[in-house]
Amino acid sequence: MRPGVTVLQLDTHFPRIAGDVGSTDSYDCEIEIIRIPGASVAGIVTDRPDQIDVAPFEDALRAARGDVVVTSCGFLSYWQSHLAALIDRPFLSSSLIALDRLDDPETTAILTYDATRLGNAHLGGNSRFVRSIIGLDADAHLRAVIGGDASTLDATKAARETVDTVRAQTTKSLRTLVLECTNLPPYKSALAAAFDVEIIDILTEIEAVRPKSIRPAFL
Repeated sequence: MRPGVTVLQLDTHFPRIAGDVGSTDSYDCEIEIIRIPGASVAGIVTDRPDQIDVAPFEDALRAARGDVVVTSCGFLSYWQSHLAALIDRPFLSSSLIALDRLDDPETTAILTYDATRLGNAHLGGNSRFVRSIIGLDADAHLRAVIGGDASTLDATKAARETVDTVRAQTTKSLRTLVLECTNLPPYKSALAAAFDVEIIDILTEIEAVRPKSIRPAFL
């Protein structure tokens, strides 16, 4: 059976819990995961995305069987057009593609893994949203897990810290929260309980192009 979604996953081993783009428990369809050799967090999460070696992603795209192909790191948004041109099916590098349909940076926040590295190069024609970028604290538990490729994850702690981060870095004008990091959707229910806003992430973008792909609990 042809998979509904192919995930081009970084070469990492930290826990992929339900809600993560790389967890089978996030989906109502069959998924295919292609691990990209040598694609480390340190190598992809960079303020120089033009320096990323995309050849392994190009090879993986040619092998991908899914109806939709996505990546496991929003920092690959710089390569959206280039990689999308290699296949005849929808390709989603990042939830940042949703910025094309948003128009108000003042009421939008983009929550990223590392706000010091996400910038204009990743936003493409949506550079006006650069001031909307907020990031996980440098000492946040989730950042330590992802950056250190840890074997364990305290989801309760990660959820609490994520909510605290958004609360500390946004105002009451917030109307739309874009989760750049594909490891953040597991905490969407906690965010939704704390903030009455629209939440956009890689899973909502998958669902938009292939309905009934994502389990309702994560939409």
